[in-house]
Amino acid sequence: MRIGFALPQHDFSIAGESPITYATLLASARHAAGIGVDSLWLADHLVWDVAKYGGPTEPGGMFEPVVTLGALARDVPDVRLGTLVLLEALRPATLLAKSVATLDRISGGRIDIGLGAGWYEPDYTGIGMTMPRPGERLARLAECVQVLRGLLGPTGGPLTFDGRFHRADGARVLPSAVQTPNPPIFVGGKGDRLLALVAAHADGWNTCWQWTPEAYRERLDVLERACAAVDRDPASVWRSLGLYALVGEDRADLERRYERLRSLSPPGVLDAVSLEEWRTGRLVGTVAEVQDQVGAWRDLGVETLILNTGAVPFATGPDDDLELAVRTIGSA
Repeated sequence: MRIGFALPQHDFSIAGESPITYATLLASARHAAGIGVDSLWLADHLVWDVAKYGGPTEPGGMFEPVVTLGALARDVPDVRLGTLVLLEALRPATLLAKSVATLDRISGGRIDIGLGAGWYEPDYTGIGMTMPRPGERLARLAECVQVLRGLLGPTGGPLTFDGRFHRADGARVLPSAVQTPNPPIFVGGKGDRLLALVAAHADGWNTCWQWTPEAYRERLDVLERACAAVDRDPASVWRSLGLYALVGEDRADLERRYERLRSLSPPGVLDAVSLEEWRTGRLVGTVAEVQDQVGAWRDLGVETLILNTGAVPFATGPDDDLELAVRTIGSA
C-alpha cells in the first residue's frame, strides 16, 4: 500500500497560524517525505471556508497548487506530487496541459494530476462565472480530461479538439511531459456519471475523505459496470482513497490523541463529536484496528491511501500522529 499525505495548505490547516506560510508547508512536506510517505497532495480553491464541517463561515486563504507544486518539485526530491483535485473551470485545458508538462519536466516525472467537476460555488463566483448545473460540470470535465490526454503524451500533440467548452487547433505542448504514456490523470468524485467518465477517459479514480468499505464497494460495483460498458479492465483504473487518519498505540493513547486533535481543530468542527462518532468512515483506531482496516482497503483494490491528519481537509495534526499512521500502514 502506498501512502500519500494531504499537505497543510490553507489558513485553517494549522492551529495558531493564519495566514499559513510556505515555510510551514515545506517543513510538513519534508517531514512526511522523511518518514516514508510516497506522495504529497494539494487542493484547488481560490479561497475556502470550513462551514460545511461546522467551522467558521469566513473564507480563508490558501496556496495555489500548480505554482506550489513547482516549488515543491525543487525543494522536496524523490516523492510524487499531485493535485486533489484541480477545478476544471479555473484553467483552459490547453494551458493546464502546458503547466502539467512543465511540472513533469522540472520534477523529473513525479506529477499526478487529479481533476474534479467542482462543488464550491465561491470558486465560480470568484471568476465571474455562474456555477453550472451538475451535468454541465461533468461535460466540461470530460472534455478537459480528453484534451490533457491528447497533449500530455510523449509527442506533446499536435491536438485538434472541437468541444463545447474546451478547444484546441493544432495545439502543441513542448517540451513534452516526461512520463509515458502521460502523467497519470485521475478524476475525483463518486457519482454514477462521474464514474462512467473515469471508465471512458481517465487513468484513475479518487474519492475522499469519509468512506466505509461497504459504501466504497457499492461505488466500485458502479465503476466496474461502467468499465464493462466501454470494454475496459476495471483493474486498469488506479484507485487512490483519501481518509482522515488517527492512530493510537492503544485505546488510551487513541483517546489522548483525539482530545488533542479536538483542541487543535477549527472551532465548531469537533466540539460535539465523540471519538466513536469520529471513527466511522475514517482510518481511526488502535494500531491493530487500523492495520485491519488497511487490509480491507487493499482487498478492494485501493493502491494509495492519502492521509489527512486534521479534522478538515488539508489540515494537519501534530507530526507524531502522521509518524504513527505511516508506521502502522507500512507494517499492515
